[in-house]
Amino acid sequence: MAKEENQGTIALNRKARHDYFVQETFEAAIKLEGWEVKSLRAGKGQIAESYVVFKNGEAFLFGSQIQPLLSASTHVVADPTRTRKLLLNRRELEKLSAAVEQKGLTCVALSLYWKRHLVKCSIALAKGKQNHDKRDTQKGRDADREMQMASKAKRYT
Repeated sequence: MAKEENQGTIALNRKARHDYFVQETFEAAIKLEGWEVKSLRAGKGQIAESYVVFKNGEAFLFGSQIQPLLSASTHVVADPTRTRKLLLNRRELEKLSAAVEQKGLTCVALSLYWKRHLVKCSIALAKGKQNHDKRDTQKGRDADREMQMASKAKRYT
């Protein structure tokens, strides 16, 4: 029987859906070092306030943090906030970079997760929300929650 793999989410960027209208999502692999993979297995990753930067036809994840383990090797200099390269195919890179440059969209990281033994990053093209948009979204969520509670109460009476 095969060894059970950790098939789950490593880190979520919960603020992204609050601050942005997510238009299209993509899956990208991340180029990591060995100590970073070990730290992610221990749950030491964080992508809050991280975003994607395009430079020379490549995509980089900026603002993510992976804290090194205490038992990390002494000969490796661990930089927890280094910029990590995202691995996307050429068409996806061109589409994302063109949208960011022309349409005024931004590219944010939504989550880090395991896909078999690889670490993947869910990134999204997003448009920033203004304060009144955030309030409207919250009102809609509250109304949906109240309707669900009312329907549950009606079922049980």
